[in-house]
Amino acid sequence: MRSAVVLALAALMAACAHRHLPPPPSALQFGDPVRGLTFARQNCASCHAVEAGVNWSPDLAAPAFESIANTRGMNARSVNVWLGSDHPSMPQLIVAPEDGDDLWAYMLTLRRR
Repeated sequence: MRSAVVLALAALMAACAHRHLPPPPSALQFGDPVRGLTFARQNCASCHAVEAGVNWSPDLAAPAFESIANTRGMNARSVNVWLGSDHPSMPQLIVAPEDGDDLWAYMLTLRRR
């Protein structure tokens, strides 16, 4: 009887301990695509095509977001590094990392499956 109680308590403690573990990395969602689109419309659309299905940017030298999203190897980190770097063709725009994550979340909606 005593061993059954010990086993039950051990199982209960194990179940409680697992409840506090963070979800696996694949389950984490970074950024909000709706905020990303809003940010893109307000800050990027004067040069870039930011809408789905639009491939020609107002500034022909600026790639469309759909093209950026479908660039091999592109990910949230590379978008944030790009946004945090100086580029002669881009205005001096300071983009907070969370805004970069939102932009990337929106760009993910533009990826071809």
